[in-house]
Amino acid sequence: MAKRDFDESDVRIRPSKSTRPRSKDRPTHDQAIGALVTTVDRGRTTCITDYGVIIVAMTARELGPKSVVVGDRVSLVGDISGKGGSLARIVAVQERRNSLSRTVDDIAKVERTIVANIDQLIIVVAAANPEPRQGLIDRFLVSAFSERIRPIILVTKTDLSFPPLFLDEYRVLDIEIFSTQQGSDLTLIREMLHAKTSVLVGHSGVGKSTLLNALVPHAQRVIGEVNEVTGRGRHTSSNAIAIPLSSHLALSDGWVIDTPGIRAFGLAHIDPERIVASFADLSEIIQECMPNCSHFEEGCALTRWASPDGVANPARQARIQSLHSMLDMKRD
Repeated sequence: MAKRDFDESDVRIRPSKSTRPRSKDRPTHDQAIGALVTTVDRGRTTCITDYGVIIVAMTARELGPKSVVVGDRVSLVGDISGKGGSLARIVAVQERRNSLSRTVDDIAKVERTIVANIDQLIIVVAAANPEPRQGLIDRFLVSAFSERIRPIILVTKTDLSFPPLFLDEYRVLDIEIFSTQQGSDLTLIREMLHAKTSVLVGHSGVGKSTLLNALVPHAQRVIGEVNEVTGRGRHTSSNAIAIPLSSHLALSDGWVIDTPGIRAFGLAHIDPERIVASFADLSEIIQECMPNCSHFEEGCALTRWASPDGVANPARQARIQSLHSMLDMKRD
């Protein structure tokens, strides 16, 4: 076979990936509509418009992963009909008034935002089964005070046991404390929730879903049980979800956000001084501390406060121990 000579016609030129030049002008989305994010699950976000239309949407790539949480106000474009199988796109997230975040890894200080734009943080604890943990309550309070969210403590299952005595320490901070039991009148709690965006937080098994079903019958939340061996509740909620107090979605009677049961609530993302300053009663006491006090020394004013006249006050000592557990993660 004769050897063939190659010329330029034998050279293949790979076409450009795009035949249209990239524009620097970004779309303005002037026709976008506003909506409230009610749940985020596996890349799909459920939103409700101000007119009560439920829309499923995906987040625009430029916003980044985990950029949208329950409680966010967002802008939607695309198919906003709300019909089955339709999918809109979230192109903007409005500035948040506040947010509830926790540290997932205290060493790496990985912060995860749970919900946003909150009026009230309802800390739900059970009088028994599972036993209340003061340390977890304090961590919730630090987040609430830091973000200027009104905290409220709600004690469930008071038919099984009396509310723990350490809760009396929180009354000094003007924190309202409610108690409920099976079949109790919930009128005061409904009034407290009216026209507000409230978030229920607490351990699994404390009765958040039971309470929510009693307050909002159309919520139909699945109820879990407490393991008799471990004393821990079983997770019945895997994602946060916002539920309207009214069955008519266009009415602004208020929202209740149910969250998965939380067993750990890290605060490594919050500055130590902000942690202490979150408690008005303790921040006044530390004014008597020596300069650069780490609040772990024997001569710390908090230590003297916990044992007035040399007599240990169990409730105050538990309070200081809880504060130390929050500050301990900051020490080298």
